[in-house]
Amino acid sequence: MKPEFVIGQLLLEKKLTLSTAESCTGGKIAGLITSVPGSSAYFKGGIVAYSNEVKQNILNVSGADLEKYGAVSEPVVLQMVTGVRQVLKTDCAISISGIAGPDGGSPEKPVGTVWIAALYKEKLVARKFHFSGCREENMLLAANTGINMLIELLNG
Repeated sequence: MKPEFVIGQLLLEKKLTLSTAESCTGGKIAGLITSVPGSSAYFKGGIVAYSNEVKQNILNVSGADLEKYGAVSEPVVLQMVTGVRQVLKTDCAISISGIAGPDGGSPEKPVGTVWIAALYKEKLVARKFHFSGCREENMLLAANTGINMLIELLNG
């Protein structure tokens, strides 16, 4: 079963709500979640925080951390996930920031580098991934990985 259906069932069973904060995926997680009929019962919304300005002003990401670590970093996705949960008042949240490609990479952060965070109650996890597909593949892999990370958290 596709991750968006699995997470939907889990959220319904546990009577939980979800929000997303997406950078490199441009709303793909939200798109997958809302492709499931009845998702309005658990999905409150998402923020596409493509610019650092939106990350700071809407999600309360530290400007100092953006400057020190860059948008594609653990501190930033952790602040994004807590920020979106607070702003949209949900039980769970997923955040993502990365370099989808085909350009924009660097030796330190090559194309395909993605940081993803998932949050449920006090459980918070962030992981770094390296995807090697084209832009569209990297975006879909990242979105599905984010959903799967939240599934893992909800399943304990």
